[in-house]
Amino acid sequence: MGCYKLKYITLLFFISSFSFSQSKLESFLTPSDTLNKPRRNAIVISKASVIGVSLIGLNQLWYADYPKSKFHTIDDSGEWLQMDKVGHVFSSYQMGRLGAQALNWAGVSKKDQLIYGATLGFGFLTAVEVFDGFSEEWGFSWTDVLANATGTGLYVGQELLWNEQRMMLKFSFHQTQYASQRPDKLGDGFLEQVLKDYNGQTYWLNINLHSFFKESNIPKWLDLSVGYGADGMLTGLKDVDNQLLTNNERYRQFYVSFDLNLSKIETKSQVLRSVLDVFNVIKIPFPAIEFSKKGSVFHLLYY
Repeated sequence: MGCYKLKYITLLFFISSFSFSQSKLESFLTPSDTLNKPRRNAIVISKASVIGVSLIGLNQLWYADYPKSKFHTIDDSGEWLQMDKVGHVFSSYQMGRLGAQALNWAGVSKKDQLIYGATLGFGFLTAVEVFDGFSEEWGFSWTDVLANATGTGLYVGQELLWNEQRMMLKFSFHQTQYASQRPDKLGDGFLEQVLKDYNGQTYWLNINLHSFFKESNIPKWLDLSVGYGADGMLTGLKDVDNQLLTNNERYRQFYVSFDLNLSKIETKSQVLRSVLDVFNVIKIPFPAIEFSKKGSVFHLLYY
């Protein structure tokens, strides 16, 4: 998916613009116990503006450089060892989490938080998918839509079942040798590589142990973390001609580690709470065990 870079940039911008722009006033950051209409209206206008500007920007600054076509679909389910699909799940989950938290800050009912806030990621990313459908370069991908729905479902399902997020998705990245071989595809410079080099990305499913064993002495902030990554990829699909991947073997990687759940750290400061919530999307480096077709490897610190 050629527009994944802008999806992630939009996500990070959306999170940071909301969380940090209001950080000077503790009372302002405190969620309202009842419906606060000015806050709700401000959120609705802000969301509509950011989404509108983002979609217009994508259409004018990204898609304008590529030929248009009739609406069409593609099957890209086999590309990048599904790392791009996991990225869609992550993005949809995090955007939905942000949307619901924003409405919670305004005192909106739980039901409306899930209907109008938690679906933010699914709605936005699916709109971008429609743009892909009218571009010759890409196409509308049903597997991307399914991934978007999975991310939204992970958030909404937990709120309906447990009224809390006992599991959440996180992200980590390390630079690899592959980007220098194909900077056009995998990124030229660190920031681009974070967004484009799937070989260095790892997506984590964090499980909060205390939430499942509330009577135990397990710290509330300790999570069991299960990660997924891949290695050896210079192209979306395996290079049949073997011209690019002569010395590389594509394979999946699975990890087991621990992590700090920053949302479970108790604080009376709403400013600090906002900062912790923003950084809680990033997996903190911890010891980890890697499992792959090449065997198991222990990493003293993996990120």
